[in-house]
Amino acid sequence: MTRRGALLAGAALAAPALAPRLAGAQSAYPNRPISMIIPFAAGGPTDVVARLCAEVMGRELGQTIVVENVGGAGGTLGAQRVAQARPDGYTILCHHIGMGTTPSLYRRLAYDAVNGFETIGLITEVPMTIIAKKDFPATNLAELVRVLKERGHGVNLANAGVGAASHICGLLFQSAIQTQLTTVPYRGTAPAMTDLMGGTVDVMCDQTTNTTQAIQAGSVKAFAVTTGTRNAALPNLPTAAEAGLPGFEVSVWHGLYAPKGTDAAITNRLSKALQTALADERLKARFAELGTAPVPPEQATPEFHRRYWQADIAKWRPIIQAAGQYAD
Repeated sequence: MTRRGALLAGAALAAPALAPRLAGAQSAYPNRPISMIIPFAAGGPTDVVARLCAEVMGRELGQTIVVENVGGAGGTLGAQRVAQARPDGYTILCHHIGMGTTPSLYRRLAYDAVNGFETIGLITEVPMTIIAKKDFPATNLAELVRVLKERGHGVNLANAGVGAASHICGLLFQSAIQTQLTTVPYRGTAPAMTDLMGGTVDVMCDQTTNTTQAIQAGSVKAFAVTTGTRNAALPNLPTAAEAGLPGFEVSVWHGLYAPKGTDAAITNRLSKALQTALADERLKARFAELGTAPVPPEQATPEFHRRYWQADIAKWRPIIQAAGQYAD
């Protein structure tokens, strides 16, 4: 059984837990605006995904969801804000795969990165793309790898900051090709992409939600998508395996969280609103334009999300320890 299949089976067994424990808490919630914290800069992939969800969820809940960007420290500042907030459902977090890597990437944090949150549900799994400035001297992934091996630290590898999805993907890519490049961290995806398109930096590994339009416009050179199948928005872009790098598969999952101790009636209410949002035709169309798709409704639940998150923490721990690169 695949990891996803096992997680779905476990979620199915836990389905009865979806019933609210406290009907009163559910009926009274929400009665004022909700703050959704994005732990990264505005305009980045997680910000785009979060805002699309917030708009539809707000309509379903009958309250405005105010999106607030609290960037810095690889997403840990925003996560800390939520972990330390009142567990009343009025402060929630939208985060990505960093929730799976943070417990290993950071050895000292002001909050519990493993047990400090209640899960609400997964949103989407976004493929990554391997891209370069448009005049980089390579026409396919095999040539790119050859040039990177030849130049090594003479090549600049951009990312959106330590702990960002592009940083994690970059670590794995360097490991896969057994070559160390010069890493250039930025304060967010937008400035990193700006410099890549301007030719200031050489290569990058980032989510389709941020790279699809630049690839389609020819503003950057694309070499591969990091999933087992091609992406519908970029059908001519080969997978890493097809392009000569088998076994290199990375996708960035996003999910919603509430502070630890938030009542199940509230997290279930938020989960139902999330499921409604992910079924919205305009949201699905927008996701498709960005090269991704919503998860099925059974994955947008607190139970499945927690199982998936904990499995991801276990997956990344030995990888990060082997790399020996920590954010603190």
